[in-house]
Amino acid sequence: MTILTKRFTDALDYARVAHAAQVRKGSSIPYLYHLLGVASLVIEIGGDEDQAIAGLLHDVIEDCGEPHRALVRAQFGDAVADIVEDCTDGSAESKASHTDIEAKRRDWMRRKLDYLAHLAKAPDATLLVSGCDKLHNARAILNDLENPEVGTRVFDRFTGGREGTLGYYQSLSEVFSKRGARMVVQLEATVARMHALAGATSRISLTE
Repeated sequence: MTILTKRFTDALDYARVAHAAQVRKGSSIPYLYHLLGVASLVIEIGGDEDQAIAGLLHDVIEDCGEPHRALVRAQFGDAVADIVEDCTDGSAESKASHTDIEAKRRDWMRRKLDYLAHLAKAPDATLLVSGCDKLHNARAILNDLENPEVGTRVFDRFTGGREGTLGYYQSLSEVFSKRGARMVVQLEATVARMHALAGATSRISLTE
């Protein structure tokens, strides 16, 4: 059983404040919803408190900025900070430095390919948190694909577009499968359904 202490509630408050002004893409849902979802999946799959805390904080550098690197390490320790670093494929500042659409797409592709290569050798502790993050995101995309008011327009929200997003999640599914990650069955099923509803005739990964 995963025991949650005051460190977890402190991390929840940290995430609430850091992401206070942010919402999920294409919605008015507070971003904290995603962080709670990832932490819940981590706990469900058997992760420890450090992993659950990292689930709450995994996007704080990427979405809120570089200063959080040192702050997370100082407040929550090396184990949490290392997972958060491993789950980060770019800081808020680095992503904001690209202004035109094509530059953003090139940067997106580079970051995703680098992240896939990183996951292939990432520690198991990171793999569990990252996998729960990707599963929660994939399920959110699937929910929109199943919603007739959204459907395939969901891909307009993403820098990678329809093919890039589908390719990225297929690649993630393959990496997690090779690593024997605990959430891979759920992720594979979700990604397969995403492709089917998106009208993809075949599944092509980013690394092919």
